[in-house]
Amino acid sequence: MSPEATEFLGTFVTESYYYWASVFMLAIHAGFLAYEGGAARTKNVLATMVKNLLTLSVVGLSFYFFGWWVYAGFSIFPRFGPILGPWTSELPANLGTLDGDGLLDFVASTYPWSAAMGPNISDNLTGVFWFAFSLFAMTTASIMSGAVIERIRLGAYLILAVVLGGFTWVVAGSWGWNYWGWFNTIGYHDFACSAVVHGVSGFFALGVLINLGPRIGKYDANGTPRDIRPHNLPLTMVGLMLIFVGFYAFLAGCVIFGPGATVETTIYGSPLTLASIGVNTTLALCAGIVGAYLGSKGDPFFTISGGLAGIISVGAGLDLYSPPLIILIAFIGAVTMPWVGKWIEKIGIDDAVGAFAVHGYCGMLGAMTVGIMASGYQVLDYPPLNFGGQLLGTFLCTIVLGLIPGYGVSWVLKKMNLLRVPPEEEIEGLDIGDFGVSGYPEYMIVPEAAERTEAPISH
Repeated sequence: MSPEATEFLGTFVTESYYYWASVFMLAIHAGFLAYEGGAARTKNVLATMVKNLLTLSVVGLSFYFFGWWVYAGFSIFPRFGPILGPWTSELPANLGTLDGDGLLDFVASTYPWSAAMGPNISDNLTGVFWFAFSLFAMTTASIMSGAVIERIRLGAYLILAVVLGGFTWVVAGSWGWNYWGWFNTIGYHDFACSAVVHGVSGFFALGVLINLGPRIGKYDANGTPRDIRPHNLPLTMVGLMLIFVGFYAFLAGCVIFGPGATVETTIYGSPLTLASIGVNTTLALCAGIVGAYLGSKGDPFFTISGGLAGIISVGAGLDLYSPPLIILIAFIGAVTMPWVGKWIEKIGIDDAVGAFAVHGYCGMLGAMTVGIMASGYQVLDYPPLNFGGQLLGTFLCTIVLGLIPGYGVSWVLKKMNLLRVPPEEEIEGLDIGDFGVSGYPEYMIVPEAAERTEAPISH
Protein backbone atom coordinates (compact mmCIF):
# COMPACT_ATOMS: atom_id res chain seq x y z
CA MET A 1 0.00 0.00 0.00
CA SER A 2 1.39 3.39 -0.98
CA PRO A 3 2.05 6.08 1.63
CA GLU A 4 -0.76 8.16 0.12
CA ALA A 5 -3.21 5.27 0.45
CA THR A 6 -2.12 4.65 4.03
CA GLU A 7 -2.67 8.32 4.87
CA PHE A 8 -6.08 8.32 3.21
CA LEU A 9 -7.08 5.17 5.07
CA GLY A 10 -6.52 6.95 8.37
CA THR A 11 -8.66 9.85 7.18
CA PHE A 12 -11.38 7.53 5.92
CA VAL A 13 -11.53 5.62 9.20
CA THR A 14 -12.01 8.88 11.11
CA GLU A 15 -14.57 10.15 8.63
CA SER A 16 -16.52 6.88 8.70
CA TYR A 17 -16.45 6.65 12.48
CA TYR A 18 -18.06 10.07 13.02
CA TYR A 19 -20.41 9.65 10.07
CA TRP A 20 -21.92 6.45 11.39
CA ALA A 21 -21.92 7.61 15.00
CA SER A 22 -23.97 10.61 13.83
CA VAL A 23 -26.33 8.45 11.78
CA PHE A 24 -27.03 6.25 14.79
CA MET A 25 -27.59 9.37 16.90
CA LEU A 26 -30.72 9.85 14.82
CA ALA A 27 -32.15 6.96 16.85
CA ILE A 28 -32.37 9.46 19.71
CA HIS A 29 -34.82 11.50 17.67
CA ALA A 30 -36.82 8.50 16.54
CA GLY A 31 -36.99 7.75 20.25
CA PHE A 32 -38.10 11.27 21.18
CA LEU A 33 -40.77 11.06 18.49
CA ALA A 34 -42.23 7.88 20.02
CA TYR A 35 -41.51 8.87 23.63
CA GLU A 36 -43.29 12.22 23.48
CA GLY A 37 -46.01 11.02 21.12
CA GLY A 38 -46.87 8.24 23.57
CA ALA A 39 -46.73 10.62 26.53
CA ALA A 40 -49.24 13.00 24.94
CA ARG A 41 -52.98 12.44 25.00
CA THR A 42 -54.67 11.19 21.83
CA LYS A 43 -55.89 14.69 20.90
CA ASN A 44 -52.30 15.98 20.84
CA VAL A 45 -50.23 13.08 19.50
CA LEU A 46 -49.87 14.34 15.93
CA ALA A 47 -48.96 17.89 16.98
CA THR A 48 -46.39 16.51 19.41
CA MET A 49 -44.71 14.36 16.76
CA VAL A 50 -44.68 17.08 14.09
CA LYS A 51 -43.09 19.40 16.64
CA ASN A 52 -40.24 16.90 17.01
CA LEU A 53 -39.74 16.70 13.24
CA LEU A 54 -39.55 20.48 13.01
CA THR A 55 -37.03 20.51 15.87
CA LEU A 56 -34.57 18.66 13.66
CA SER A 57 -35.17 21.07 10.83
CA VAL A 58 -34.95 24.45 12.53
CA VAL A 59 -32.07 23.49 14.83
CA GLY A 60 -30.15 21.85 11.98
CA LEU A 61 -30.49 24.98 9.85
CA SER A 62 -29.66 27.36 12.70
CA PHE A 63 -26.62 25.30 13.60
CA TYR A 64 -25.43 25.61 9.99
CA PHE A 65 -26.00 29.35 9.72
CA PHE A 66 -24.57 30.41 13.08
CA GLY A 67 -24.37 27.64 15.72
CA TRP A 68 -21.20 26.00 14.40
CA TRP A 69 -19.46 29.37 14.36
CA VAL A 70 -20.64 30.08 17.94
CA TYR A 71 -18.98 26.85 19.10
CA ALA A 72 -15.63 28.03 17.72
CA GLY A 73 -15.91 31.80 18.06
CA PHE A 74 -17.06 32.04 21.69
CA SER A 75 -14.45 29.67 23.14
CA ILE A 76 -12.15 32.29 24.73
CA PHE A 77 -14.86 34.89 25.39
CA PRO A 78 -15.07 36.63 27.87
CA ARG A 79 -12.16 35.34 29.98
CA PHE A 80 -9.31 35.72 27.52
CA GLY A 81 -10.59 37.89 24.72
CA PRO A 82 -13.46 38.88 22.45
CA ILE A 83 -15.80 36.81 20.31
CA LEU A 84 -13.86 35.58 17.29
CA GLY A 85 -15.22 35.96 13.78
CA PRO A 86 -14.52 37.07 10.21
CA TRP A 87 -13.26 40.35 11.61
CA THR A 88 -10.54 38.65 13.70
CA SER A 89 -6.97 38.65 12.42
CA GLU A 90 -5.06 37.54 15.51
CA LEU A 91 -5.54 36.03 18.95
CA PRO A 92 -5.01 37.89 22.23
CA ALA A 93 -1.51 37.60 23.63
CA ASN A 94 -2.61 36.04 26.92
CA LEU A 95 -4.60 32.81 26.58
CA GLY A 96 -3.49 31.42 29.92
CA THR A 97 -2.87 27.69 29.68
CA LEU A 98 -4.88 27.41 26.47
CA ASP A 99 -3.00 26.52 23.30
CA GLY A 100 -4.30 28.89 20.63
CA ASP A 101 -2.53 27.18 17.74
CA GLY A 102 -5.11 26.38 15.10
CA LEU A 103 -8.05 28.20 16.75
CA LEU A 104 -8.41 30.90 14.11
CA ASP A 105 -8.25 28.30 11.34
CA PHE A 106 -11.04 26.40 13.08
CA VAL A 107 -13.14 29.54 13.44
CA ALA A 108 -12.73 30.33 9.75
CA SER A 109 -13.87 26.83 8.79
CA THR A 110 -17.22 27.24 10.58
CA TYR A 111 -18.72 30.05 8.50
CA PRO A 112 -21.58 28.97 6.20
CA TRP A 113 -19.62 30.24 3.23
CA SER A 114 -16.45 28.34 4.21
CA ALA A 115 -15.06 25.99 1.56
CA ALA A 116 -14.77 23.37 4.31
CA MET A 117 -18.57 23.21 4.53
CA GLY A 118 -19.10 22.35 0.86
CA PRO A 119 -18.10 19.47 -1.42
CA ASN A 120 -14.38 19.65 -0.78
CA ILE A 121 -12.25 16.57 -1.49
CA SER A 122 -9.31 18.16 0.33
CA ASP A 123 -11.22 18.22 3.64
CA ASN A 124 -13.05 15.06 4.66
CA LEU A 125 -13.42 15.89 8.33
CA THR A 126 -14.84 19.39 8.95
CA GLY A 127 -18.22 18.52 7.49
CA VAL A 128 -18.51 15.24 9.36
CA PHE A 129 -17.67 16.99 12.63
CA TRP A 130 -20.41 19.52 11.86
CA PHE A 131 -22.75 16.58 11.26
CA ALA A 132 -21.99 15.15 14.72
CA PHE A 133 -22.32 18.49 16.49
CA SER A 134 -25.58 19.29 14.71
CA LEU A 135 -27.04 16.06 16.15
CA PHE A 136 -25.86 17.15 19.62
CA ALA A 137 -27.68 20.46 19.09
CA MET A 138 -30.89 18.76 17.94
CA THR A 139 -30.80 16.51 21.00
CA THR A 140 -30.50 19.51 23.32
CA ALA A 141 -33.62 21.16 21.90
CA SER A 142 -35.53 17.86 21.87
CA ILE A 143 -34.97 17.51 25.63
CA MET A 144 -36.93 20.70 26.16
CA SER A 145 -39.70 19.74 23.74
CA GLY A 146 -41.21 16.97 25.87
CA ALA A 147 -41.66 19.17 28.92
CA VAL A 148 -43.94 21.66 27.14
CA ILE A 149 -46.25 19.38 25.17
CA GLU A 150 -50.01 19.86 24.84
CA ARG A 151 -50.22 23.63 25.37
CA ILE A 152 -47.39 25.54 23.68
CA ARG A 153 -47.80 27.34 20.37
CA LEU A 154 -45.76 25.72 17.63
CA GLY A 155 -44.16 29.00 16.53
CA ALA A 156 -43.15 29.89 20.08
CA TYR A 157 -41.66 26.45 20.58
CA LEU A 158 -39.57 26.72 17.41
CA ILE A 159 -38.21 30.11 18.52
CA LEU A 160 -37.23 28.59 21.87
CA ALA A 161 -35.69 25.56 20.12
CA VAL A 162 -33.49 27.82 17.99
CA VAL A 163 -32.38 29.83 21.04
CA LEU A 164 -31.55 26.67 23.00
CA GLY A 165 -30.25 24.32 20.29
CA GLY A 166 -28.66 26.96 18.09
CA PHE A 167 -27.16 29.31 20.66
CA THR A 168 -27.26 28.88 24.46
CA TRP A 169 -26.23 25.22 24.47
CA VAL A 170 -23.57 26.01 21.87
CA VAL A 171 -22.07 28.73 24.09
CA ALA A 172 -21.96 26.21 26.95
CA GLY A 173 -20.23 23.74 24.63
CA SER A 174 -17.84 26.41 23.41
CA TRP A 175 -16.79 27.23 26.96
CA GLY A 176 -16.98 23.84 28.64
CA TRP A 177 -16.76 21.12 25.97
CA ASN A 178 -14.07 22.38 23.65
CA TYR A 179 -10.32 21.92 23.34
CA TRP A 180 -9.98 25.73 23.39
CA GLY A 181 -12.80 26.41 25.86
CA TRP A 182 -11.86 28.61 28.79
CA PHE A 183 -13.51 26.23 31.29
CA ASN A 184 -10.34 24.14 30.86
CA THR A 185 -8.44 26.82 32.77
CA ILE A 186 -10.64 26.50 35.89
CA GLY A 187 -10.40 22.72 36.26
CA TYR A 188 -13.75 21.76 34.69
CA HIS A 189 -14.46 18.34 33.15
CA ASP A 190 -17.69 17.14 31.50
CA PHE A 191 -16.95 14.24 29.14
CA ALA A 192 -20.54 13.31 28.24
CA CYS A 193 -22.07 16.77 28.66
CA SER A 194 -23.94 16.32 31.96
CA ALA A 195 -24.20 20.09 32.42
CA VAL A 196 -23.20 21.27 28.96
CA VAL A 197 -26.15 19.55 27.25
CA HIS A 198 -28.49 18.09 29.86
CA GLY A 199 -28.12 20.75 32.53
CA VAL A 200 -28.60 23.58 30.04
CA SER A 201 -31.66 22.03 28.43
CA GLY A 202 -33.28 20.86 31.68
CA PHE A 203 -33.00 24.26 33.33
CA PHE A 204 -33.98 26.06 30.11
CA ALA A 205 -37.13 23.92 30.07
CA LEU A 206 -37.79 24.84 33.70
CA GLY A 207 -37.63 28.55 32.84
CA VAL A 208 -40.10 28.05 30.00
CA LEU A 209 -42.48 26.00 32.17
CA ILE A 210 -42.67 28.74 34.80
CA ASN A 211 -44.16 31.10 32.20
CA LEU A 212 -46.09 28.50 30.22
CA GLY A 213 -48.14 27.23 33.14
CA PRO A 214 -49.75 23.83 33.68
CA ARG A 215 -52.09 22.03 31.31
CA ILE A 216 -55.80 22.65 31.84
CA GLY A 217 -57.04 20.12 34.35
CA LYS A 218 -53.63 19.28 35.77
CA TYR A 219 -54.51 20.77 39.19
CA ASP A 220 -57.80 20.71 41.07
CA ALA A 221 -59.38 23.68 42.84
CA ASN A 222 -57.15 23.09 45.85
CA GLY A 223 -53.97 23.02 43.78
CA THR A 224 -53.50 19.29 44.15
CA PRO A 225 -51.91 17.77 41.03
CA ARG A 226 -53.89 15.28 39.00
CA ASP A 227 -52.23 12.45 37.12
CA ILE A 228 -52.41 12.94 33.35
CA ARG A 229 -51.27 9.58 32.05
CA PRO A 230 -49.60 8.93 28.67
CA HIS A 231 -52.11 7.77 26.08
CA ASN A 232 -49.72 5.00 25.00
CA LEU A 233 -47.23 4.08 27.69
CA PRO A 234 -45.82 1.11 25.72
CA LEU A 235 -44.95 3.48 22.84
CA THR A 236 -43.26 5.81 25.30
CA MET A 237 -41.19 2.96 26.69
CA VAL A 238 -40.15 1.83 23.21
CA GLY A 239 -39.16 5.42 22.48
CA LEU A 240 -36.90 5.49 25.50
CA MET A 241 -35.26 2.26 24.40
CA LEU A 242 -34.46 3.94 21.05
CA ILE A 243 -33.03 6.89 22.96
CA PHE A 244 -30.78 4.48 24.85
CA VAL A 245 -29.49 3.08 21.55
CA GLY A 246 -28.82 6.58 20.24
CA PHE A 247 -27.18 7.54 23.52
CA TYR A 248 -24.45 4.96 22.96
CA ALA A 249 -23.77 6.64 19.59
CA PHE A 250 -23.86 10.06 21.28
CA LEU A 251 -21.17 8.92 23.69
CA ALA A 252 -19.13 7.42 20.86
CA GLY A 253 -19.27 10.83 19.19
CA CYS A 254 -17.73 12.32 22.34
CA VAL A 255 -14.58 10.25 21.76
CA ILE A 256 -11.90 12.13 19.83
CA PHE A 257 -9.32 10.66 17.47
CA GLY A 258 -8.00 11.54 14.04
CA PRO A 259 -5.68 10.34 11.29
CA GLY A 260 -2.37 9.28 12.75
CA ALA A 261 -3.64 9.22 16.34
CA THR A 262 -2.17 6.58 18.65
CA VAL A 263 -4.78 6.90 21.42
CA GLU A 264 -8.42 7.89 21.85
CA THR A 265 -9.00 11.00 23.96
CA THR A 266 -11.78 13.19 25.31
CA ILE A 267 -12.40 16.65 23.88
CA TYR A 268 -10.02 17.88 26.62
CA GLY A 269 -7.15 15.60 25.58
CA SER A 270 -7.39 13.03 28.40
CA PRO A 271 -7.07 9.37 27.31
CA LEU A 272 -9.88 6.82 27.33
CA THR A 273 -11.12 3.76 25.44
CA LEU A 274 -14.38 2.87 23.74
CA ALA A 275 -14.34 -0.34 25.76
CA SER A 276 -14.48 1.55 29.06
CA ILE A 277 -17.29 3.76 27.75
CA GLY A 278 -19.26 0.67 26.77
CA VAL A 279 -18.80 -0.96 30.18
CA ASN A 280 -19.58 2.17 32.20
CA THR A 281 -22.57 3.23 30.09
CA THR A 282 -24.16 -0.20 30.36
CA LEU A 283 -23.65 -0.33 34.12
CA ALA A 284 -25.08 3.18 34.51
CA LEU A 285 -28.12 2.23 32.43
CA CYS A 286 -28.77 -0.90 34.49
CA ALA A 287 -28.19 0.75 37.87
CA GLY A 288 -30.35 3.69 36.83
CA ILE A 289 -33.34 1.54 35.93
CA VAL A 290 -33.10 -0.35 39.22
CA GLY A 291 -32.72 2.88 41.19
CA ALA A 292 -35.70 4.56 39.54
CA TYR A 293 -37.81 1.42 40.00
CA LEU A 294 -37.14 1.53 43.73
CA GLY A 295 -37.37 5.31 44.01
CA SER A 296 -40.72 5.46 42.21
CA LYS A 297 -42.12 2.31 43.85
CA GLY A 298 -42.41 0.57 40.52
CA ASP A 299 -43.90 3.33 38.35
CA PRO A 300 -43.26 2.20 34.73
CA PHE A 301 -42.70 5.71 33.36
CA PHE A 302 -40.16 6.69 35.99
CA THR A 303 -38.55 3.24 35.91
CA ILE A 304 -37.52 3.38 32.27
CA SER A 305 -36.63 7.08 32.57
CA GLY A 306 -34.16 5.93 35.22
CA GLY A 307 -31.94 4.54 32.49
CA LEU A 308 -31.36 8.06 31.20
CA ALA A 309 -31.06 9.42 34.73
CA GLY A 310 -28.32 6.92 35.53
CA ILE A 311 -26.25 7.69 32.44
CA ILE A 312 -26.61 11.45 32.84
CA SER A 313 -25.70 11.29 36.53
CA VAL A 314 -22.32 9.74 35.68
CA GLY A 315 -21.89 11.40 32.27
CA ALA A 316 -19.42 14.10 33.23
CA GLY A 317 -16.99 11.56 34.71
CA LEU A 318 -17.91 8.55 32.60
CA ASP A 319 -14.34 8.40 31.27
CA LEU A 320 -12.80 8.63 34.76
CA TYR A 321 -14.87 6.48 37.11
CA SER A 322 -14.34 2.82 37.95
CA PRO A 323 -17.33 0.49 37.45
CA PRO A 324 -18.27 0.25 41.17
CA LEU A 325 -18.35 4.04 41.37
CA ILE A 326 -20.48 4.21 38.21
CA ILE A 327 -23.04 1.86 39.77
CA LEU A 328 -23.18 3.87 43.00
CA ILE A 329 -23.52 7.33 41.40
CA ALA A 330 -26.01 6.19 38.75
CA PHE A 331 -28.15 4.51 41.41
CA ILE A 332 -28.15 7.62 43.63
CA GLY A 333 -29.11 9.89 40.73
CA ALA A 334 -31.89 7.61 39.53
CA VAL A 335 -33.35 6.72 42.93
CA THR A 336 -33.73 10.43 43.80
CA MET A 337 -34.93 11.53 40.33
CA PRO A 338 -38.62 10.55 40.87
CA TRP A 339 -38.70 12.57 44.10
CA VAL A 340 -37.45 15.66 42.22
CA GLY A 341 -40.07 15.11 39.52
CA LYS A 342 -42.86 14.83 42.09
CA TRP A 343 -41.58 17.88 43.99
CA ILE A 344 -41.61 20.00 40.83
CA GLU A 345 -45.19 18.87 40.23
CA LYS A 346 -46.26 19.72 43.77
CA ILE A 347 -45.02 23.32 43.54
CA GLY A 348 -47.20 23.92 40.48
CA ILE A 349 -44.85 23.25 37.55
CA ASP A 350 -46.32 20.87 34.98
CA ASP A 351 -43.36 19.08 33.38
CA ALA A 352 -45.18 16.55 31.18
CA VAL A 353 -42.28 14.08 30.84
CA GLY A 354 -40.09 14.88 33.85
CA ALA A 355 -37.45 16.59 31.68
CA PHE A 356 -36.16 18.77 34.50
CA ALA A 357 -35.78 15.86 36.92
CA VAL A 358 -34.03 13.59 34.41
CA HIS A 359 -31.90 16.13 32.54
CA GLY A 360 -31.70 19.26 34.69
CA TYR A 361 -31.33 17.68 38.12
CA CYS A 362 -29.28 14.65 37.03
CA GLY A 363 -27.16 16.81 34.71
CA MET A 364 -26.32 19.16 37.57
CA LEU A 365 -25.64 16.20 39.86
CA GLY A 366 -23.40 14.56 37.26
CA ALA A 367 -21.28 17.64 36.72
CA MET A 368 -20.92 18.45 40.42
CA THR A 369 -20.02 14.86 41.35
CA VAL A 370 -16.83 15.11 39.28
CA GLY A 371 -15.68 17.92 41.57
CA ILE A 372 -15.82 15.47 44.49
CA MET A 373 -15.01 12.06 43.03
CA ALA A 374 -12.34 13.14 40.51
CA SER A 375 -10.86 16.14 42.29
CA GLY A 376 -7.13 16.45 41.62
CA TYR A 377 -7.15 14.65 38.26
CA GLN A 378 -5.08 16.66 35.80
CA VAL A 379 -5.45 16.87 32.02
CA LEU A 380 -2.42 18.04 30.00
CA ASP A 381 -1.18 21.37 31.37
CA TYR A 382 -4.59 22.53 32.60
CA PRO A 383 -5.26 23.00 36.33
CA PRO A 384 -6.37 19.84 38.16
CA LEU A 385 -10.09 19.15 38.32
CA ASN A 386 -11.61 20.74 41.41
CA PHE A 387 -14.94 21.37 43.10
CA GLY A 388 -14.81 25.15 42.54
CA GLY A 389 -14.25 24.73 38.81
CA GLN A 390 -17.13 22.28 38.52
CA LEU A 391 -19.37 24.55 40.59
CA LEU A 392 -18.67 27.62 38.45
CA GLY A 393 -19.03 25.74 35.18
CA THR A 394 -22.25 24.06 36.29
CA PHE A 395 -23.72 27.36 37.48
CA LEU A 396 -22.96 29.06 34.17
CA CYS A 397 -24.45 26.17 32.20
CA THR A 398 -27.61 25.62 34.23
CA ILE A 399 -28.50 29.12 35.41
CA VAL A 400 -26.82 31.66 33.12
CA LEU A 401 -27.21 29.71 29.87
CA GLY A 402 -30.22 27.59 30.85
CA LEU A 403 -32.76 28.93 33.33
CA ILE A 404 -32.36 32.67 32.65
CA PRO A 405 -32.61 32.53 28.83
CA GLY A 406 -35.45 30.00 28.99
CA TYR A 407 -37.40 32.21 31.39
CA GLY A 408 -36.52 35.45 29.59
CA VAL A 409 -37.43 34.43 26.05
CA SER A 410 -40.63 32.67 27.13
CA TRP A 411 -41.59 35.71 29.26
CA VAL A 412 -41.33 37.97 26.21
CA LEU A 413 -43.39 35.51 24.14
CA LYS A 414 -45.97 35.35 26.93
CA LYS A 415 -46.27 39.14 27.09
CA MET A 416 -46.82 39.18 23.32
CA ASN A 417 -49.53 36.50 23.74
CA LEU A 418 -47.53 34.15 21.54
CA LEU A 419 -46.49 31.47 24.02
CA ARG A 420 -49.59 29.41 24.74
CA VAL A 421 -52.51 28.21 22.63
CA PRO A 422 -56.00 29.55 23.51
CA PRO A 423 -57.91 27.53 26.13
CA GLU A 424 -60.52 26.37 23.65
CA GLU A 425 -57.84 24.98 21.32
CA GLU A 426 -56.09 23.24 24.22
CA ILE A 427 -59.36 21.60 25.28
CA GLU A 428 -60.19 20.55 21.72
CA GLY A 429 -56.67 19.30 21.10
CA LEU A 430 -53.72 20.64 19.15
CA ASP A 431 -54.07 18.06 16.39
CA ILE A 432 -57.32 19.64 15.24
CA GLY A 433 -56.27 23.19 16.15
CA ASP A 434 -52.91 23.12 14.37
CA PHE A 435 -53.49 20.66 11.54
CA GLY A 436 -57.23 20.15 11.22
CA VAL A 437 -56.84 16.38 11.42
CA SER A 438 -56.83 13.84 14.22
CA GLY A 439 -53.82 11.65 14.87
CA TYR A 440 -56.24 8.76 15.30
CA PRO A 441 -59.00 9.26 12.71
CA GLU A 442 -60.50 5.84 13.43
CA TYR A 443 -61.76 7.32 16.70
CA MET A 444 -64.15 9.40 14.57
CA ILE A 445 -66.16 6.32 13.49
CA VAL A 446 -69.91 6.62 14.11
CA PRO A 447 -70.69 5.55 17.70
CA GLU A 448 -72.08 2.10 18.28
CA ALA A 449 -75.49 3.45 19.34
CA ALA A 450 -75.91 5.14 15.97
CA GLU A 451 -74.72 2.06 14.12
CA ARG A 452 -77.48 -0.06 15.65
CA THR A 453 -80.13 2.22 14.11
CA GLU A 454 -78.85 1.68 10.58
CA ALA A 455 -80.73 -0.65 8.24
CA PRO A 456 -79.09 -4.05 7.76
CA ILE A 457 -77.17 -4.61 4.58
CA SER A 458 -79.21 -6.60 2.09
CA HIS A 459 -77.63 -9.41 0.12
